[in-house]
Amino acid sequence: MFFVHSHDAPRTPEPVTVVDMTTSAHPSPGPTRAGGPVIDRLVEANQRYAADFRDPGMDARPVLQVAVVACMDARLDLHSALGLDLGDCHTIRNAGGVVTDDVIRSLTISQRALGTRSVILIHHTGCGLESLTEDFRHELEDEVGQRPPWAVEAFRDVDQDVRQSMQRVRTSPFLRHTDDVRGFVFDVKSGLLREIDPAR
Repeated sequence: MFFVHSHDAPRTPEPVTVVDMTTSAHPSPGPTRAGGPVIDRLVEANQRYAADFRDPGMDARPVLQVAVVACMDARLDLHSALGLDLGDCHTIRNAGGVVTDDVIRSLTISQRALGTRSVILIHHTGCGLESLTEDFRHELEDEVGQRPPWAVEAFRDVDQDVRQSMQRVRTSPFLRHTDDVRGFVFDVKSGLLREIDPAR
């Protein structure tokens, strides 16, 4: 999600609560309302964004006819990293960027209803799934009394998991276009993509 910030018009000051919300990438956001500071920040940012927003006049079909499947990791700024503009692609993200049944569902809709042809898969270095196992599901079952119906999809070898994801896309009977499917690992330290050879 991307926000365009502009200066607010003068307004009557409201009571605020100061919350320290610094991260490694951003300075403290300053005062925010009590009761939901992070979401309040996002809503206020949207109001500033909408003040200058103009309908781009495009439909839902991606201009570049490409779908990007990537990890949900907060360090991945996909549009900037890939030189993409609004409307260029479909972006499908989940924990690990793995190709699950729901990713296939989204890709099928993307291709068959909205005209995409290419698929780029992006995992990354230092992924949290490398430190998990399927024990995560068992621990959840112990805590809540019900085992999750989904797999964790943890992995130890990021390159091999990219290969598996490419294979899942290329062999899906629901996808119309499987000839242009490529997989990469994004280095969170350098910002560079490293392409994975599917044949190894």
